[in-house]
Amino acid sequence: MPKNLVIVESPAKAKTIEKFLGSDFKVMSSFGHIRDLKKKNFGVDLDTFRPEYEIPADKVHVVSELRAAAKKTETVWLASDEDREGEAISWHLAEVLKLDPAKAQRIVFHEITKPAILSAIEHPRHIDLNLVDAQQAAWSVSNSRLYSGAACVPASRQAVCRVWPSASSWSASAR
Repeated sequence: MPKNLVIVESPAKAKTIEKFLGSDFKVMSSFGHIRDLKKKNFGVDLDTFRPEYEIPADKVHVVSELRAAAKKTETVWLASDEDREGEAISWHLAEVLKLDPAKAQRIVFHEITKPAILSAIEHPRHIDLNLVDAQQAAWSVSNSRLYSGAACVPASRQAVCRVWPSASSWSASAR
């Protein structure tokens, strides 16, 4: 087994990137998000307002393969996209695969070329938890109608919920 595992979001990217790297690298795909909010209680612990996640049935096999590969490597390179969704995917991967922060590296690149990939590996960083929180907050705000006027904004992956006035009361107060 190679010493390094690179995890990207897309299987097409995985095939291309694997061509750029040597035999010390295995490149696999997460096929996008690997966890979702639980369906029960809108995915929120109603006592603590912390998000609750589950691995969807269609991702169980993918997660199992990634776990097996990660256990056999020295370093896991989380190479999901550099936007907030990609950052959240990397965070979920690190959580689900139980990656040791010393063993996992976060890499980003803006083009799929050999120089860009090699440069990313030379300049790894940590998972940006602010982007993870932004992704969770964006989901919460876009789905706040589910909370009857409440919006839950994660604070370091521990949701803080606030009840916002309805749009009609905002417009009434603006008059």
